[in-house]
Amino acid sequence: MAAHYLEFERPIADLEAKIEELSKLSEAGGSGGGLETEIDALRARAGEMRREAYAKLDAWQKTQVARHPERPHFVDYAEALIEEFQELRGDRKFADDQAIMGGLGRFRGMPVVVMGHEKGRDTVTRVKHNFGYARPEGYRKAIRLMEMAERFHLPVISFVDTPAAYPGVASEERGVAEAIARSTEKSLMLGVPMLAVVTGEGGSGGALGIACGSRVLILEHAIYSVIPPEGANAILWRGGRTAGEAAKAMKITAQDLLRMKIVDRIIPEPAGGAHADPQAAIKAVGDAVEEELKAMAGLSPDEIRQRRAERFYAIGRAGLQ
Repeated sequence: MAAHYLEFERPIADLEAKIEELSKLSEAGGSGGGLETEIDALRARAGEMRREAYAKLDAWQKTQVARHPERPHFVDYAEALIEEFQELRGDRKFADDQAIMGGLGRFRGMPVVVMGHEKGRDTVTRVKHNFGYARPEGYRKAIRLMEMAERFHLPVISFVDTPAAYPGVASEERGVAEAIARSTEKSLMLGVPMLAVVTGEGGSGGALGIACGSRVLILEHAIYSVIPPEGANAILWRGGRTAGEAAKAMKITAQDLLRMKIVDRIIPEPAGGAHADPQAAIKAVGDAVEEELKAMAGLSPDEIRQRRAERFYAIGRAGLQ
């Protein structure tokens, strides 16, 4: 599969195209060791350019990275981190929504309930998962999973990556706003630990419905916002600004969110973003989740609820100061 380069990565793309061309010449036996030396130097330069570029991303560039199609998805995290994963489907009311997936499994030996948004990776899977836009039944499935977790005293791990909830007519007719509200309420009232990890694009109520955890973690180049920057530009400024200006004004990057205490922890990504080394990114997420779950082990349901309440009350109080 050809690499997918973002606009700010064009100089890196050009250099790597040259590396590929020289590598083919080297394989053909044309220039010997001298060519290999040049290739190694160019590879080192490409790595340095990538590190420099990703060290100074602006809010819009981070938005592009968060949306990168090759970032790890829920199915990747579940496959790598959850042993004996058993998917559970349906909301027991209407249908099964594959934009939110979830089930039971073991995380590093610990029984857990896991759920998350899935966008799909190619045309077939993107249609199957509705590009990560969950319908009401997706959030009702999430509620069902959280109720099961509470019944059997299992921690919940939630992976958040969605542009928003599905805004179609049928979704509205089936009560998507009510479903998101009830899923959010269930997240806030759980008597078991819940870890929410924003892995890519945490957009609007579609993200919030499964993101109100005891602790909220976010990957270094992920975003979390009340509305996508394009929507904010269209609604607030009537298209009078660029999406990049909107992204900067909205303070949606992981670093902004940590300063405002909306998230609790940033998980570093490999050089070049999670899409550059998915396995390293997944391991970093797993290590952070394990550390956070161990820190909450032994807490009573009342202590868990109290700590979660204090966490979210503090956000509102900070906004009034």
